Amino acid sequence: MKNNIISLAFILLILSACKVSKDIETPKPALPDHFGSAAAASDTSSIADISWKNFFTDPVLQKLIDSAIAKNYDMQIALKNMEASQLLFKQVKWNNVPQVDLNVTANTNRPSNNSLTGLSLSQYNIGTNHIEDYSANVAVSWEADIWGKIHNQSKAALAAYLQTVEAKKAIQTTLVSNISQGYYNLLMLDAQLDIAHKNVLLNDSTLRIIRLQYDAGQVTSLAVQQAEAQEQTAAQLVPQFEQNISIQENALRILTGELPGRVERTAILDQMVTPANVSAGLPANLVSRRPDVKSAELALVTANANVGINKAAMYPVLNITATGGVNSFKASNWFNMPASLFGIVAGGIAQPLLEHKKLKTQYDVAQVEREKTVLQFRQSVLNAVGEVSDAMVKIEKLKQQQNIAASRVNTLQHATANANLLFKNGIANYLEVITAQSNVLQGELELASIKSEELSAVAELYRSLGGGWK
Repeated sequence: MKNNIISLAFILLILSACKVSKDIETPKPALPDHFGSAAAASDTSSIADISWKNFFTDPVLQKLIDSAIAKNYDMQIALKNMEASQLLFKQVKWNNVPQVDLNVTANTNRPSNNSLTGLSLSQYNIGTNHIEDYSANVAVSWEADIWGKIHNQSKAALAAYLQTVEAKKAIQTTLVSNISQGYYNLLMLDAQLDIAHKNVLLNDSTLRIIRLQYDAGQVTSLAVQQAEAQEQTAAQLVPQFEQNISIQENALRILTGELPGRVERTAILDQMVTPANVSAGLPANLVSRRPDVKSAELALVTANANVGINKAAMYPVLNITATGGVNSFKASNWFNMPASLFGIVAGGIAQPLLEHKKLKTQYDVAQVEREKTVLQFRQSVLNAVGEVSDAMVKIEKLKQQQNIAASRVNTLQHATANANLLFKNGIANYLEVITAQSNVLQGELELASIKSEELSAVAELYRSLGGGWK
């Protein structure tokens, strides 16, 4: 018996070394040597390595992001997913431990007098026409992980847990980006509302002068009507911007997990300055820094594990069972030691036969899913590189646009001042004044919009590089 046990253990040791499936290593995605111009390649640092509190220094914006990380419902759901996945991972680790069951049974059986059991009872004159059985035992069952099925289950559970961690990081990076972009948009709307108010006052002043000229017979009613229309155009923008401000405030409050309402702020758009250095670093670091790319990489681990699990299902399963306890057909002798003791040890090998085609199909599907996961990983890397490249182009071109727009606004402001001065002295007509005021209004609104877009592009670059979860 001892030799048989040693032989069985030796066979199990050899079989356990077998590997029924081969994992596919994480493919090396095609990445450029650097982002942007060749000159940028020398700077290997990345803004994504900066914590969000050091990257976004505005106190109000920091408070909004802090609140979102703590209260946002998507973040809270992600944390619950992490918690559930961690519990499942801890449970899977127990799959290598034998299953132990405690069974206590008591039953009685009244056989027919004409049955074999009934005739036997009457033949042995045991003084009863029924059979009693009392049993208390511990049953142990253990599946030998010969083909690595349980090991692959643990790998898949760990990868699933780590994916929930990366999902939480991805949600945080998106939150940080969305809140910062929403905040910059809110400051832009504040600036545009202020521009509209100032333009209304400017147009009102012009309208008063034109009315005085009309009363003096110097201009026609057409001049008054056109001046009034110009003032109304500027005035119409005020409720429009006020509406957009309220909607943007509500959106920010909802992102922070709070009811819609006003967002207190002290900064203005002109005080927001983009970082002097927005280096992207090396493209190779995207794989380890971006949560969505890392999650796609972990999905490949899960796919590899599923291939191993489905392959192992096609091979024999070795189960070892043992049962021991006390058994008696009389309750009075139930725990009579050692006469009531019994024990059973058994080992069995089960090989699926008729289900082989079904299991083979499941294995083939798992292989296809693994190949699909490889493609999805490559796609996630490609998308990440594209997002970074787009954000860098936006920052570069928006800076150029802002310089041109600022120069244009400066020119238009001087032109408006000159037009008003000439108009008051009777040298320029009212059409020149109205045109100048209309142009400066549009120019100032466009400059505020470009400024906001540039700030948002920097925030988007920060997110696309994987920044925001530290």
